[in-house]
Order: sequence, then structure tokens, then C-alpha cells
Amino acid sequence: MTIIRVPDFPEESFSADERRALTPYFTNVDRPVFALRNLPEVVKGALFARYSRSAKSMRRLFLDEFLAAGSIDTNQVEVDTGRADRLYGRMFDEYGDDSVAQLGGAHIACEGVSNVLTKILERGRLMAYLEQSTRYVPYTDRPDGQWKYLTPHELQDSPLHATYRWTLDDAFDTYSRWIEPAQAYYRAQHPKAASDSDGVYRAAIRAKALDTLRGLLPAATRSNVGIFGTGQAFEQLLLRLRAHPLAEARDCADLMLPQLRCIIPAFLTRVDREDRGVRWSRYLSETRNHTRVAADRLLGHLDTTASPEVALTDFDPEGEVKVVAAALYESSRLPERQLLEVARRMGPDDRATVLRAYVGERANRRHRPGRAFERTTYSFEMLSDYGAFRDLQRHRLLTIDWQELTAEHGYTQPAAIDEIGAGEDWRRVMERTAELYQALRTESSTLAQYVVPMAYRIRYRMHMNAREAMHVIELRSAPQGHPAYRRVCQRMHRLIHEEAGHHAIAAAMKFADHSEVALERLGAERRSEERREARPS
Repeated sequence: MTIIRVPDFPEESFSADERRALTPYFTNVDRPVFALRNLPEVVKGALFARYSRSAKSMRRLFLDEFLAAGSIDTNQVEVDTGRADRLYGRMFDEYGDDSVAQLGGAHIACEGVSNVLTKILERGRLMAYLEQSTRYVPYTDRPDGQWKYLTPHELQDSPLHATYRWTLDDAFDTYSRWIEPAQAYYRAQHPKAASDSDGVYRAAIRAKALDTLRGLLPAATRSNVGIFGTGQAFEQLLLRLRAHPLAEARDCADLMLPQLRCIIPAFLTRVDREDRGVRWSRYLSETRNHTRVAADRLLGHLDTTASPEVALTDFDPEGEVKVVAAALYESSRLPERQLLEVARRMGPDDRATVLRAYVGERANRRHRPGRAFERTTYSFEMLSDYGAFRDLQRHRLLTIDWQELTAEHGYTQPAAIDEIGAGEDWRRVMERTAELYQALRTESSTLAQYVVPMAYRIRYRMHMNAREAMHVIELRSAPQGHPAYRRVCQRMHRLIHEEAGHHAIAAAMKFADHSEVALERLGAERRSEERREARPS
């Protein structure tokens, strides 16, 4: 049995009636650490907001200010949400204290949105997202006789509407038709091991087939996205959506706002106010338009130069020196300037010794070193297929920016496509969608993104410190990952070592995996089954 030692603290006494009133809403009434439960988000947030401006304890604040008048003396305890709403009104309008909108959150689901919109939804850093995976979900269903892709509102009356539907139907038909032949090909290439269960083997083969064919799916492919965020994060998301040039994004904002107001209404009072949110969204829209005009004027006459799949575009030659100085900082009494001078005088072996001590014996990739690795940064530019970008874009704590998806950078084709006999079909889909893209871009290059398959390349940049790089590279180079983003992250790791010359930092990324894997999901499926079997029944 685990014994929890409770340190000395000033005990707070509550009457029997007060304890009864507190019990449904606090995990304990007699300890200094407790959690809130069974309370509306607006009340939880307001309690924390008042907490910072009051000498009272939280439980006393709740009793004194947030219980409905007289409810403590009745059998039914009621919470005064109106007070919480009024408190937020003062915080936002009188004090301008936006941070209080971080104190309450909501879960929301956005279903049937395009893959274009998923990237718009998932741009915010301080939110959590889960998105339907093309690796585990085959897009072979036809609800109401329609393939799962979005036809944007802007095309409803367009002369290209019929061509759009015909072209995307062909892409989905092709994708669906080749799933079973692709699985048969991989079963022949990788026979089932006697030690693998049917379930493990079937899941690994299907994932490999879906990974291979996902490049046929257009960016209009519908997906489901689950989002959790604070009120402040949702406010920012709604402002961006309302300013976006695509009708799908604006429509999503119109659907989302009333649902969020069912959960966290006090946090979202400014979104559609003319003098606040409306003006803010207008600012975002105008800056986007003005920047595009400036870019067209200054850059429109320039041809695109060739670039590699992954390039290290910026790094600090003294980065490793700075990380060593930062690693020593907490253990010393010296100022940073002096530590930098010491680190510069060190030889490579001494610097490597310091970093080995700081990094320690990492048993797995989740054992990451501390903030010293945030002292240097790398900028990478990628030109990878859109499918790989979709996975790497989810790393939001670093800085990631991307250009519009286009058919102008060419497409990738897995080697197995020709081997299973699908090469002609693959190239036909790519060529037809490229023709439609060119026709649509005369109306809007932003709108034309919907038709571009995931095999086409997109240009994007990622700026990260060494600690973030360790996380991204080790996670996305793992054997179970998709080969497209594994290749990108393996190249990032080599560039840190070879081009930046940060050998000790690269060596610290010991779980960067450069192996070649035939069935990426097989090992992970085996481990999942082992964990399932180890669970007590």
C-alpha cells in the first residue's frame, strides 16, 4: 500500500453542512491538494479567476460566492452560474484580462470535414487534436451512394462542378479497387510468421496497403477531428475560421460557435461582436489579402528553383557550445557569459562528456533531456508528399508554416505501385487531377487545393530547438511510422550531424531509427497484442 505523507499545513474547518455542500464538487474537503469535479466549465474557470484576486481558499470562495443563495441549507445544493458569467464579463471588458479564458475548456467533434479544413483546424498550438487516420480507416464506404469527399460550396454553380465530381469519383474508384490487390501483393511478399496471430498479421498487411494507396486520396477527402481546448484557444480558432477565404472554414465556425456556447459561453462573448471579434477577423482577412498582393507583385515573375526533399536552411554554428553552457548553468554559480567562454575553450570530447552526463542513460525516447537543448535551433524546409506533411504538421509546439497545396511540385509514387500493377491507374489519377487543378486555380488557388491528391508534394518549413527536434525525429523515424515521414526525419537527423556539425546533439538522439522496415506496423501490432494478453482478465 502506498502511504501518502501529508505535510503540515493550516487546516481549514468546515461545518457539517458545508462539507456536505462541498463533497459533490471537490475530491476532498480536508487536504491541501484537491481536484474540481461536476461543475460547469464556466464555474471552474471563474473560481480560478477569483482565486488569484482573493485571500480566501478555493473551497471557501465556492461556499461564499458560487453557491446559490440559501442552497447550503437545503437538500439540493445549487451552483450560481450567473455569478460566473458576470465575473467573466468584468474580467474581459473592464480589466482586459484575456488569460482567464484559459481556465475552462471544451471537447468538440468536427465530422465530415475535408483534409484541407483539418489543417486549418489543427493550426493552433495550445489545443489537443485527434484525427481519423488514413492508415487504419479504408475510404471504401459510400454513404448515400457518394464517396467520402467534400464538394465545396464555391463549386455548386461552377461549370467545373461536373468535372470535379467525375475526377474525384475516379480517384476514389481507383483507390478502392486496388486495396485488395495491394494486400494480396504484400501477403505474397511477407508471408505470415507462425508466431503471429491472424489479427496481428491482418492489421499489419492492411496498414501497409492503405499506406501505399493513400496518395490517391484528394485533399477533399472527408475526415473526423476531435478537439480539446481552452476558451481562449477556441476563440482564436473561431476568429481564424471566420476570416478564412474558404466557405467550408467559415461554415464550420458558424456551426461550432453555438455548440461551444452550450459549454463555455462566457469565454466566447467577443467572437461575433462588431467592435471585437468581427473587427479582429477582418484584420486577419485583410492582412492575408494584402500580403498575397505584395507577394504576387514582388515574386510573381520569378521561377521556382529546384530544392531537395529536406534542406537545413538555418542553424547556429555555435549551437552545441551554447547547449553545453546551458547544460552546466543550473549546476554552477557562474553567469552565462562566463559559461559560454568556458564551453568555447573545451574540446569536442569535453563537450560531448558534458552532454552525455546531461542526457544520461535514456531507456526510451520519452526520456528526454532538459531545457538546455532549447538553447539552439534548426530551420528545415521540406518538399514532401502531402500525406507525410499531414503527420508532421501535428507537431505544433515548434514553428511550422506551409504554402498552399499545389500540383506544381510533382507527385511521389511508392515503388510497389508498379509492382502490384497499379502504375497506369496511379498516373492517370495524378494527371487528371492536375488538369482540374490548373482549371480551378484560375478561379482560386486556395479552392483548387481540394482536388490535389495526397501524393503531390507540398512545401513547408519547420523551425525547432534541439529538444523539439529530438522529439519529432525520434517519434517519426520509429519503425512503425509511414515510410514517407520516416525518410524526412531520418534526413533531418543526418543534416544535424553532417551539415550543422552538431555531433554530440545528434548522438543524444539515440532513438532516431535509420533502419529499413518491410511491414512498418508489424512490430507495433505484436507489442499491442502482447500488452492485451498481459492484462488481467
